[in-house]
Amino acid sequence: MAATVRALDILKNPADLAVDAASLVVLHGDDAFLTLHVLATLRDRLCPDEADRGWAWREFAGDDTPDPRDVFDEAATVPLFAGATRAAIVRNADAFVSAAREPLEAIAAAARGRRGLVILDVRTFPANTRLAKAVAKTGLVIETSVPAKYDLGSWIRHWSQTRHGIQLAAATAQRLIERLGGQLGQIDQALARLAAATPPAERQKPLPPDVIDAFAGTPEERTAWGMIDAAGAGDAREAIGQLATLIARGENPIGIAAQIAAVLRRLSTAARLMSLPPSAGRPAGIEQALREAGVAAWPKALEQARQSLVQLGAGRARRLPVWLLDLDLALKGDASRGLRARLALERLFCKMARRAEPAGRGPDDSPGRRGPRPAGARS
Repeated sequence: MAATVRALDILKNPADLAVDAASLVVLHGDDAFLTLHVLATLRDRLCPDEADRGWAWREFAGDDTPDPRDVFDEAATVPLFAGATRAAIVRNADAFVSAAREPLEAIAAAARGRRGLVILDVRTFPANTRLAKAVAKTGLVIETSVPAKYDLGSWIRHWSQTRHGIQLAAATAQRLIERLGGQLGQIDQALARLAAATPPAERQKPLPPDVIDAFAGTPEERTAWGMIDAAGAGDAREAIGQLATLIARGENPIGIAAQIAAVLRRLSTAARLMSLPPSAGRPAGIEQALREAGVAAWPKALEQARQSLVQLGAGRARRLPVWLLDLDLALKGDASRGLRARLALERLFCKMARRAEPAGRGPDDSPGRRGPRPAGARS
């Protein structure tokens, strides 16, 4: 059997999961959502009859330092008549693995026969250990993390259709990722709320990205995105008001700054791309630059980013990384809490504020060109 499989692939095609010969299964990674659903898939495969799960599926908490003999005895008991496969599961099993490494190596190297199997849920599982090499030969290793270059958007679209009965446009899945990152648990909850609010007649067509804003994240997260949109539009008053709401609700200024930085870095990257000479690969226009910078490829997101980039202008957009660095240093130094932290964020919004147009000039809609700078002005 394959030495390592991805939990994302298992959840996409559960029928492909093969555990018949494994005596030891290891789930390793940091995504609790994937771990929970892979364990549910294994339980359905090993104990298809719910009546058998009370005796055939036994979970141990690794934090309680279970006796290895209890775990191994649970897995070794052979059922007389039932068709279920007995399984002993140790959650948060990193310490358990360290304490029972030798017997685990013996279990991994032996054929299972009619006995049950041991399932370990661990954070890390180095491939160069003897245990990992033994499991690679006869067991099963399941990665319960989201790989950096995995096509998560495609996976979310498949999951939304098979688990929640709704179809998402490709840009809608990307909008979810943009709003919630790789937090699959939060994404699943947002999809559940979206499915509950979607009439049956609309479930047969891909839902557009606009529907995500009302369902993705907590009220605090949605307020944060409104604050960032206002700041990008140059509306410092509105952005500062949203910031006050977030801080009053107990949000951490450092967390707010991180969310802001993820958006502003894309604008800065697009501005820097537009400043390149044509021979160095300068994009054909602002929209292409925004796409290359990582802005979601759907009309509303691109237009909103374009307006923010034009509002900032080339000079200020290229200085965003410097402003973000100053903000980060302040929040980790003398402005780490209280009114000083709020003031540090407000300063950033004021630097991004909309400027009055000089007489006789229109808005700078070409972030790649450096226009004449008034005497004494700073970017």
